[in-house]
Amino acid sequence: MPTDAAPRPILIAPSVLPADFSKLGEECQALEEAGVDRIQWDVMDGQFVPNLTFGPDVIAACRPHVDLLFEAHLMVNTPEVLLERYVEAGCGLIIIHAESTIHLHRCLGQVRDAGARAAVALNPSTPIEQVENVLDLLDMVLIMTINPGFGGQPYLPSMEPKLTALRRVILERGLDIDIEVDGGIGPTTISGATAAGANVLVAGSALYRDPQGLGHAVADLRARAEAAQAGQS
Repeated sequence: MPTDAAPRPILIAPSVLPADFSKLGEECQALEEAGVDRIQWDVMDGQFVPNLTFGPDVIAACRPHVDLLFEAHLMVNTPEVLLERYVEAGCGLIIIHAESTIHLHRCLGQVRDAGARAAVALNPSTPIEQVENVLDLLDMVLIMTINPGFGGQPYLPSMEPKLTALRRVILERGLDIDIEVDGGIGPTTISGATAAGANVLVAGSALYRDPQGLGHAVADLRARAEAAQAGQS
């Protein structure tokens, strides 16, 4: 990772895809108690990706249960149609896929106008050039380290040079932008992603399958990420 700037804070952002959907409010509370920094909602429409998940009303019902930032990862076609509903539901950060809209700049402006922070996600095959002309509108870029649509997929280490290249561009321009990774993040992969330039780590399956519980899983991932980041400074 380029090292000519102070390290950005490590943030653990769990996906609730592996959670018990019958008690999502309680699941969000458990994540907050485990020490996570924010909660990611993987919104899927069955078209942009082959799965269906959360509508804005579900997220709104969970919003009063925790004080954490909610981010909506919109894996949907034409996100401009519904994105304002997700802001109204309590999501303070909206992530738009570069591949999902033909008017990305306008769509990000719509997020800002609705009062939320804006981010862009890039699928594994999408180069960072797709986001370079909108970096001035962004608080975060999400590099997918799996193909979106399903949890539990294996991490793609081939995305690490992409993370490093993006971090270099951000540093060269002097921008205040986080880099998030999503897909296959766990104890054996989080160090590589962090060393490559990511500071916001989305984890799902790895958190929920830890036999010592969510609190241990969160602390372990954070410690590994911080050690990897320190090794690059």
